[in-house]
Amino acid sequence: QVQLVESGGGLVQAGGSLRLACAASGSIYSANVMGWYRQAPGKQRERVAIITSGGSRNVADSVKDRFTISRDNAPNTVYLQMNSLKPEDTAVYYCYYRPIGLSGMDYWGQGTQVTVSS
Repeated sequence: QVQLVESGGGLVQAGGSLRLACAASGSIYSANVMGWYRQAPGKQRERVAIITSGGSRNVADSVKDRFTISRDNAPNTVYLQMNSLKPEDTAVYYCYYRPIGLSGMDYWGQGTQVTVSS
């Protein structure tokens, strides 16, 4: 089992910044992917950014000029630095983890609310 604990959400004005963090604990595989998804009201969950334990990144086009994903591997913690926030970034942000090479072992955090006011 893997536990994911998120922190850093909140309310911010448009143009502001927030930093999300997610710490993973439990049965962590050294080769893994961690990242962030988000879900706005009435919309499907979408991928924001992911990063492998080797440092390869994939960031959604909608945020790539404003958001930066990074991680520490010891302990396994992933960060999402969000700058120039827009009202359309308002959503619940979920931390994600899965080991590389193993299927059916996706884990999700409980979600943290990010609200951007105009």
